Amino acid sequence: MCGIAGIARFDGQPVDPAMLSTMTGLLAHRGPDAEGFWAQGPVGFGHRRLSIIDLGGSAQPMASAGGRHHICFNGEIFNYRQLREQMSYPFQTGGDTEVALAVFAEKGIDGLSRLVGQFAFAVHDADSGGLTLVRDRVGVLPLYYYLDGSQLVFASEIKAILPALPKPPAVDHASVADYLAGRSVPAPATLFEGVRKLLPGHALSVARDGRSTIRRYWSPPLATEELPVDPRQAVDLVDAALRRAVERATVADTPVGAYLSGGVDSSLVTALMSQRTDEPVHTFSVGFGPGQHDERPMARLVSDQFATRHHEIVVKPSDFADLWSTLTWHRDAPVSEPADIAVHRLAQLAREHVRVVLSGEGADELFGGYPKYRLATLTSRIGIVPAGLRGPLFDGVQRSLPAGANRLRIALRALGERDERARRDGWFAPFTERERNRLLGIARGEPGRLLPATRNDPLRGMLEADLLGWLPDNLLERGDRMTMAASVEMRPPLLDHELVELAFRLPSSVKVRDGRGKWVLKEVARRYLPTLIVDRPKVGFRVPLADWFRGDLSDLAADMLTSNGSFVGGLLGTAPVRQLLATHQQGRRNEEIRIWTLLCLEVWHEVFFRRPDRIGSDRTGSAAPGGGA
Repeated sequence: MCGIAGIARFDGQPVDPAMLSTMTGLLAHRGPDAEGFWAQGPVGFGHRRLSIIDLGGSAQPMASAGGRHHICFNGEIFNYRQLREQMSYPFQTGGDTEVALAVFAEKGIDGLSRLVGQFAFAVHDADSGGLTLVRDRVGVLPLYYYLDGSQLVFASEIKAILPALPKPPAVDHASVADYLAGRSVPAPATLFEGVRKLLPGHALSVARDGRSTIRRYWSPPLATEELPVDPRQAVDLVDAALRRAVERATVADTPVGAYLSGGVDSSLVTALMSQRTDEPVHTFSVGFGPGQHDERPMARLVSDQFATRHHEIVVKPSDFADLWSTLTWHRDAPVSEPADIAVHRLAQLAREHVRVVLSGEGADELFGGYPKYRLATLTSRIGIVPAGLRGPLFDGVQRSLPAGANRLRIALRALGERDERARRDGWFAPFTERERNRLLGIARGEPGRLLPATRNDPLRGMLEADLLGWLPDNLLERGDRMTMAASVEMRPPLLDHELVELAFRLPSSVKVRDGRGKWVLKEVARRYLPTLIVDRPKVGFRVPLADWFRGDLSDLAADMLTSNGSFVGGLLGTAPVRQLLATHQQGRRNEEIRIWTLLCLEVWHEVFFRRPDRIGSDRTGSAAPGGGA
């Protein structure tokens, strides 16, 4: 993958080449292999390259045959060889970027349906003077922009946009409420006022005078497109689609490895990769020391079965303190998931052996893997209980629960929300809507995508909401930033758009079946993996924060959130923050996610607002402003 950036001015003045250099310098970690620029009057592109395909060629930005179109491309087109054979275009390179350019030059946005892969790119048309930004179907790769009456500025990461703005942006406080609601901000908003995130499956077209239109070019299949299949047929279809997806995701001119946690998803990807090569696959696992949080023994079991070249790393509490600011700078947002730091350490390990890693992201959101999906019908129908009774009733039950009943407490908090959207969001929400309103006194921001009514199939509605929101705005953003911070490309084959489309054409009954989540994918896994791996309870990428916030990280949390000048303390008041910390410290409740959420917001504000003059002072991106947290 790569880093892209650019400017289009609407006043006719030429783009400053020095500004393009500043912008791409902030993306050096995304592309350590090469740098390139192109400018034509009021439009200019900058590019940083991580060479994966056509290693010695395909320099960017790239011009089309005849020079009418220029592209600045990030990503991979997995079917580029097949597309080349179908086109009469006079190709000059052996790479996928020129194929994407040729397809767009021929068909424009309508041609995007031909591309299989993960991508974010910009194309300028010299004849019309227009510029188009495109983001892949499910949002594997990011793309941000700032658009006002004088210019369009875009980049792979927000930090590269900031130097080109007329003034530093303020905190978008409505998006702060969104962040407290779900640990990320739903597109198109960001925490930076005026900076937007292009929605997955969308294209933004901007004319030379600044007029703009946004078009959605892809969406998941409708409920009316469901396939009439029985469970066994569903298993066969998913098996075949997953094998094709893994085959495509391994297209590269450099070695490809895999993250291996020992869970079903990453183990299945590893198994299918191993079938496709005579060389051992490099696999990478992370642990947190001995105990219930260490999945390395299960990963070793899978590694042994498929004879992979296995590599491990252990993450310690000190890694969190040391890397917090650095990775916040890379993410341009709070490091919203505790696993983010572990993913980055894993990517650093992978970089010693490969440039590309496959991951298991997307399986839960496609096939119903989270516990909340088993309660989708209840989540949908609980609204028949009057809100005035529901909230106080569930609040009372929560208070009576023992400290260790965290999952049940989360379920009750979600079910007590006022409407179906809030209840759906509540499963991942650090703070309920009532808590946010009381603490902040501000409303949530814009809702992003409005989803259709799902009363007849609440599981489908919940899956679609997570596919369009939770995945791109949180997990995929995490995967992109934490791996690219180590100059490694992440590919999630389970989010191959053809597999996604198949998943949404399958009946919900093969996803959650007999009270078991992810049924159809686990049945596929039985064909390749030991029963011990397939049937083990879902663990997830679990970081032992609860223990750390009562031990190694307790003083750090208190100092950051309750000291004079704390952003969070000023936002929420120090009294409720102190009470939250005390509740966790005394073992009355596990408040690890709320504490983490607030700490990461504090670090983000420190990095981008207290010391904004230091943003980008390290052009390699290897260290963030301010050093450690």
